[in-house]
Amino acid sequence: MNDSPGWTPPGSPTPDRSQDGEEPAVVPGSKAHPAPENDPPRNWSAQQPPAQANPGWGAPPPGPPGRPGWDKWGGHWNQPPAAKPGIIPLRPLGVGEILDGAVTTMRAHWRTVLGISLAVAVVVQFVATVVNGLWMSEASDLNALTRDPQPSPDELMNALTGTLQVSGVSALVETLGTVLATAMLTIVVSRAVLGRSVSVGEAWRDSRPQMLRLLGLLFLLPLLVALAMFAGSAPGGVLLAAGLRTLGVAVLLVGLLAGLVAAVWIWVRFSLAAPALMLEKQGVITAMRRSAKLVRGSWWRVFGVQMLATILVVIVASIIQMPATLIGMVVSGQGVSAFAEGTPATSWSYLIAVGIGAVIASTITFPIRAGVTALLYLDQRIRREALDLELARAAGVPGYGDPQSSGHRTPGS
Repeated sequence: MNDSPGWTPPGSPTPDRSQDGEEPAVVPGSKAHPAPENDPPRNWSAQQPPAQANPGWGAPPPGPPGRPGWDKWGGHWNQPPAAKPGIIPLRPLGVGEILDGAVTTMRAHWRTVLGISLAVAVVVQFVATVVNGLWMSEASDLNALTRDPQPSPDELMNALTGTLQVSGVSALVETLGTVLATAMLTIVVSRAVLGRSVSVGEAWRDSRPQMLRLLGLLFLLPLLVALAMFAGSAPGGVLLAAGLRTLGVAVLLVGLLAGLVAAVWIWVRFSLAAPALMLEKQGVITAMRRSAKLVRGSWWRVFGVQMLATILVVIVASIIQMPATLIGMVVSGQGVSAFAEGTPATSWSYLIAVGIGAVIASTITFPIRAGVTALLYLDQRIRREALDLELARAAGVPGYGDPQSSGHRTPGS
């Protein structure tokens, strides 16, 4: 049995695809093999009843308690519980189940999950702390800005150049760390769905071939978002440069709003590209097309889940980071009053205290973010492609063996 079931290239017509050495599955509804009358329509979800032998939407005959059938008293389709070999039930998921699945992965496989996220967070934050500390200890231009209420253009330019250099190095290191953590944690989640554990070494070996492609994806997506914002603000900037101040400000505000809407739309549309790239072993453009196909028709649902996960991550990170920042203020000797006056913190003690808080926050939030995205990708494939069938077969769930012998089953049944 394949260790990574269901991660098929895009364009597969049905999840009941052939295995090595087996007869290929028949696509219901094709000309050579017309669909039987009792076959369910494609892409039905777990809660929907199978099609009846007779046409129409009349309720099927009621079945005995505990057996599949239409419950005329409860008014819902009575099916046995979905198989749950791992962290999620193999059926379309609710929002709470997606979030719970990400947290359950972290609890059930904490050695691997926390080992990966902690190692990445330590390296990323160490580099960021050293770069910031070395720059701030020699940032005479920055200190001059805090003392001079009217700095010269040269002082402003030097301070801005130094800030951009430090921010660029920190962003690059953080992007590389995010790529590494996302790639390996996605592999861990895909195995946890099947109830299987994976070591750090196994996660690294499985994810390593896709690392460069994932890096390209995580550079391309922010570039598209930035281009959308730039395109929205460009007309207003041109009008301001031409001296049309009132009209330029109005057009700039409208353009920024339009650019923000376009940026959010792009972000959601391609938000499932990372797990598609890792699990289907596709290229960058193909993974983006795959994400767009899975999100199509479910944009608002994907947006809501991703926003909820983002808010949760921000809240958790803030709860952890605030005490570390306060401790850094105390040990640095600058106190709260210095921060209220806008004096930047330049002591190593402050940077180390804040860095420790950032490491703890990243160790917890990395798995949540990666887990939610991977499970949302799985949920969309279950809803659209009945991926639960292949997952159940790969997990060894009774009754989901060879599709030739077990017969066609309703997705999620």
